[in-house]
Amino acid sequence: MTARSAPARAGAAILGALLCSALVAPVAHASPPAPPKRASAVGHGGAVSSVDPHATAIGIDVLRRGGTATDAAVAVAAALGVTEPYSAGIGGGGYFVHYDARTGEVATLDGRETAPAATRQDLFLDGGEPIPFDEAVTSGLGVGVPGTARTWQAALDRWGRMDLARVLHPAERLARRGFAVDETFRAQTEQNQERFRDFPATRELFLPGGKPPEVGTVLRNPDLADTYRALARRGVDALHRGPIAEDVVAAVTEPPVDPAADREVRPGAMTAADLRDYRVEERAPTHVDYRGLDVYGMPPASSGGTTVGEALNVLEGTDLGSVDRAEYLHRFLEASKIGFADRNRWVGDPEFSEVPTEELLGQRFADMRACLIRPDAVLPTPVAPGDPRDPQDCRAGTAPTAEPHEGPNTTHLTTADRYGNVVSYTLTIEQTGGSGIVVPGRGFLLNNELTDFSFTPVTPGVPDPNLPGPGKRPRSSMSPTIVLRDGEPLLAVGSPGGSTIITTVLQVLTARLDRDRTLAEAIAEPRASQRNTATTDAEPALLADPATAELTALGHRFERTAEIGAATGVERLPDGRWAAAAEPDRRGGGAAAVPYPTR
Repeated sequence: MTARSAPARAGAAILGALLCSALVAPVAHASPPAPPKRASAVGHGGAVSSVDPHATAIGIDVLRRGGTATDAAVAVAAALGVTEPYSAGIGGGGYFVHYDARTGEVATLDGRETAPAATRQDLFLDGGEPIPFDEAVTSGLGVGVPGTARTWQAALDRWGRMDLARVLHPAERLARRGFAVDETFRAQTEQNQERFRDFPATRELFLPGGKPPEVGTVLRNPDLADTYRALARRGVDALHRGPIAEDVVAAVTEPPVDPAADREVRPGAMTAADLRDYRVEERAPTHVDYRGLDVYGMPPASSGGTTVGEALNVLEGTDLGSVDRAEYLHRFLEASKIGFADRNRWVGDPEFSEVPTEELLGQRFADMRACLIRPDAVLPTPVAPGDPRDPQDCRAGTAPTAEPHEGPNTTHLTTADRYGNVVSYTLTIEQTGGSGIVVPGRGFLLNNELTDFSFTPVTPGVPDPNLPGPGKRPRSSMSPTIVLRDGEPLLAVGSPGGSTIITTVLQVLTARLDRDRTLAEAIAEPRASQRNTATTDAEPALLADPATAELTALGHRFERTAEIGAATGVERLPDGRWAAAAEPDRRGGGAAAVPYPTR
């Protein structure tokens, strides 16, 4: 979401008062006041950073009441399901990474959506040919079995102090009383209005009067409030069995499209058993040692932990703090290129294919790949993948590949608490607006996560670990990351942005850890994203950087894009205080806060 107020300069008392007025006071026809919002904050008692001020304020209130980082994270995520419904919600899934201050351990919860049991490898083929991508997105066919609600419960069971009902209550109130529409929400609605119009439940919720809501008007979602209340009373099983589950299955298998709409909406094959049997998996995090720091991320089927980790290992041999900006960016882009070549070949759901995670993260393999990078030339694209099981010295070459498609949306939140626990949580419904299908009477959009599968093998004639299959989790680029120094939390970071998530997290990490930027500065820096393609996506501010001319002379080719990612992060400062950081501008700016601010 975008900025809804001027930067906050008040202390804890004002933040609490505004939280109260936003969530408790009766809502009139005028826009309700938004909580304070700023891109950075420093203080005590923990920290929260998200893309939305309502969600961040709710998380801060949880921390003030003695909640853990996990309690706050679930409360923030539920609020984002109200104010960021096109990016995340209980119709989707995500990855939850947690640092436990008591044990010093990092653990992960895999709440990624799964393919229904009836899914076959030719899911997105018709007559042997891939169906149009847009038809796969706006369909029941692309909907995966959602995992977000069970992720919340699993996290609370393991690391929470509050129950589900308590952490859902603020989001329920927010949904019932509404929030003020901003420029980003209206723009995202406009981008989707053609398909939203074809589903009566979606149209009624997001196109009041048949058109996108005006900026400043109040959008309420009483159906979602009722759904949250059902979850609070009956537990998350309310989504996985019973009337709500029946409505989800019906929306997938008989998409509720307007009979008058001129749109083919393919049905999916989800069953009540698919929903009932969904399980969140606890997995060992990925881990690399980067300049004496421990960097933990999400393991496969996420490709975030392996690709960020491999790229860091590739960069380990260069003192990125001493080189000039052009060389730093050159090596960052080339390491990203190499990481994506290996990611596309090797990473998929480890329950269905042998993913060489340990070897991909090995320094020996990284060194063999790093030697491909030359200071005076650019690697031709697409770079051929290496074999981490049998690393070869400087074996270059290209390989014909098709770039996998991932939606540019998703959302990320980071939290920390007074006890020293930290959460880095990325959740999503895939595309902006997901499948476009609101479950009638329930107030939430269904995901289109199965379009993250490869429709056909990425490299002809080479096994693709990311083809569809029954119960399989599609590969993701979500990269929630936690960095420890001497066993204690240093920082946590993550971002939305589809496949650009990986490069965004990598760029923030290297800017903070190598280039002596503060976390807020590292998040604000202009971005580029190279994903083993002929051109590199770059923001306007980076294209205006004098270093870009040097990169172009080396052979880099850039393509202008408005913005890349929308990162959030928290950091533990040497004096024990917490710093929270969010975007100052991207997506209109994020919302960072601490319970007890200091100057």
